[in-house]
Amino acid sequence: MAASLKFYANIGDPDTAESEIRHVEGYGLGFYGLGHGLSVPVGSVQNTTFVTDGAGTHNGVQCNNTSMVTVGDGTTPGTVSANGVTISLQNLPNYLCPLNIRFTNDDPVRVQNCKLRIFDRDNPENPASGVTTYVYEARHPAAETGYSNLHFRSRTNNSWVEFGEGVNVIDGNTFEGALEMAFTPSPGTNGENSDSLETDTNLGYTSTEGVEHASTQHDWYVAISAEPTSIGSKTNYGLFFTLEYLA
Repeated sequence: MAASLKFYANIGDPDTAESEIRHVEGYGLGFYGLGHGLSVPVGSVQNTTFVTDGAGTHNGVQCNNTSMVTVGDGTTPGTVSANGVTISLQNLPNYLCPLNIRFTNDDPVRVQNCKLRIFDRDNPENPASGVTTYVYEARHPAAETGYSNLHFRSRTNNSWVEFGEGVNVIDGNTFEGALEMAFTPSPGTNGENSDSLETDTNLGYTSTEGVEHASTQHDWYVAISAEPTSIGSKTNYGLFFTLEYLA
């Protein structure tokens, strides 16, 4: 079996093809002010997102941008400015997220223990330096924002997970040390797998097998927002994703 984990930049509407990020060549997402190369003020979040190199100097494709507006907690949903329009996280369509993480395999498999970390590009146990990152997994295959996300997902709450420099926050609860953010097991192709409790046919799901869903492709859609805590480029800054797969 030939297994592969790749990262793609979402760059437009639902009918626009994604663009593979050549992370093995040092490329990734970069967060900027009003345009590429323009700084984000300390204490503010980014206005634009681009594919760039490790130094932030390469001007690659411009991605959809998701800026944290309010974090939310276990009771109140967070909000996001997606390409300049503020909506609740629970209504955020997959296609508006800047990042698509994709696992493929020659034979259909299930995936589990899917986890994301923000780290210093050296050791996954170390947090990124000089920046706070807000992360949310969208589970919303439909293009319209008038519907809430799928029932089948890793987290019940619709809030940002905050990766700080040694301090992390989930639903108003603070943790210290390395944080692993759980992502949905077996999301299926285009993230369209839900479970037997799904009721909203408007969401565009194609299966309701939950954790038992096997596929040759599994997709996660990630909203990311970055807030610098000090001036200067953030080069000790990376994303780490792991999973297990089973036949």
